[in-house]
Amino acid sequence: MTGTLAAIGAGLVTIGAGIGIGQIGGKGMEGIARQPEAAAKIQTAMIIMAALVEGVALFCAVICFLSK
Repeated sequence: MTGTLAAIGAGLVTIGAGIGIGQIGGKGMEGIARQPEAAAKIQTAMIIMAALVEGVALFCAVICFLSK
């Protein structure tokens, strides 16, 4: 039973991370389209934020699997 809950939790973490990174990419491209001269700064911020989202998602997935 707890293995099933851990798998569901890991799946939810993956979906949440995918949505978060999609939002980062979409809003970043929108920002670059509005202000092309700031593209380098926006891309740098996008990469940093995507890495932070991935780090949190990995941490949460590990917690889900360790809790069983």
